Amino acid sequence: MWLLKGKIGNSFPVATWQVFTLLNWAVTLSAIVLILFFLMLGACSSLSGPEYERPSVVEKDAWTQQQPLSVNGAETIRLDWWRNFNDPYLDSLMLQALSNNSDLRILSARVGVAEAAIGQANAAQLPTIDAALGANYLKAEGGDLSRSYSQAFAIGWEADIWGKLKKGVSAQSAEFNASEADWRAGYLTLASNVSSTYFKIRQFDEQIVRQQKSLDKSDAILSIFTASFREGLAPKTQVLQQQAEVNRLGIDLLELQRLRQLSENALATLLGVPAGDLTVPAEQLSDSVKLIKVPGGLPADLLSRRPDIVAAEYRVLQAHELEGQARLAKLPGFSLTANTGNTSLDLIDLLKSWTFGLTPTVNIPIFDPGVNARLRVSEAQSKLVVEEYRATVMRALEEVERALVNLTNRKLQRSKLLERQAQLRLVTLQIEAQLEEGLVTQLQVFESERSLLSTELALLENYQNLLSDTVSLYKALGGGWPPLNVGEEKKPG
Repeated sequence: MWLLKGKIGNSFPVATWQVFTLLNWAVTLSAIVLILFFLMLGACSSLSGPEYERPSVVEKDAWTQQQPLSVNGAETIRLDWWRNFNDPYLDSLMLQALSNNSDLRILSARVGVAEAAIGQANAAQLPTIDAALGANYLKAEGGDLSRSYSQAFAIGWEADIWGKLKKGVSAQSAEFNASEADWRAGYLTLASNVSSTYFKIRQFDEQIVRQQKSLDKSDAILSIFTASFREGLAPKTQVLQQQAEVNRLGIDLLELQRLRQLSENALATLLGVPAGDLTVPAEQLSDSVKLIKVPGGLPADLLSRRPDIVAAEYRVLQAHELEGQARLAKLPGFSLTANTGNTSLDLIDLLKSWTFGLTPTVNIPIFDPGVNARLRVSEAQSKLVVEEYRATVMRALEEVERALVNLTNRKLQRSKLLERQAQLRLVTLQIEAQLEEGLVTQLQVFESERSLLSTELALLENYQNLLSDTVSLYKALGGGWPPLNVGEEKKPG
């Protein structure tokens, strides 16, 4: 450390200024030589480890029930894919959910935190400037009050010769990008949940209408059986059997109403509305939502389109940068501190003289267990996030396959259910005609209608499943989000 002391003004000694100049040049030259030495040493090899590469994962060239097509995702799925269902009420629900959903707002706030943390990481590369001004008052017993004043000014800077601080900025930038990808994944999950819950409500609406019609018909049949029993034309067991059937239908109707209310409460939470405060007007599913075609081809770049996969890979990149930073922490560090200060008995003389200090420092971590421990933790964390990334990819592939299998098989089931519905409708018409001729009993007509109702309800459930499976496929394929190449760093702004 070099100290110089003098006076400001015309009385400043020439010799003192010359000494200061020579020492200043000497210190500057030494610092430059030291920095150049470190730079040359750093250029010899990559001391932070190898360059980042995407982890190897299981590749899939073909999909179930689909030809291995290379289709651009933007041409396959639009970002607001729910508008394909052509339901204005669903569109309004989606807009409300995207604006008010609590989980999505939390994810958005996390993006803001990650962005602010980049500024914090950048701040470590900048010089620090501190200034202080103090006063000291002292009075002894029987003596006069003595006063003194002091001022100090210091500048500190750590030279990022090896790029250790830059690695920290890159790691935080990767976390920012991962947080953004988490938000996109949350957006996609929210849109999927709103759509599926809405479809369930519409299914319950239609089931309730059908169940009420069946209950009314069963009540009418019970009246007929009761009248026949009073006239001695029907046994008591027939009346009791029909009463049991009416009770069963009534219980099922109450259950449907309960499930609809629960689904409505779940939808309210997704929309950011207190449960119980949302009222969805009743409308039948087949009248309000139409089946749509699924994408004709699957995007080839699934790994760069699914937000959850992108987020997982960005965290691999973050761990890679932190591991590199931990490696660089084992190398010497260079810092420079300049300070000036003075103490005076009179405030007006405080700035007339000063003391200047310049402290270049080289920190060499000869033995620091914490540095090695941090490196081992970073290496273990890198292995962990790589495995988490691979697991995310495997789940994504399974979700695509599951959606494709469900859609393919439920389309086949729908074809069979439509055939069965047409057959049972014809049987019901024939039995009703035979009833007018007295060839069959009312009970046989009831059994025929119950079979038809059961098939229609199965067909309705199949319809809802097809809608939900279409949503699941859109979600599994990335929901229309554009591809992102991890490693090509995206800065906030």
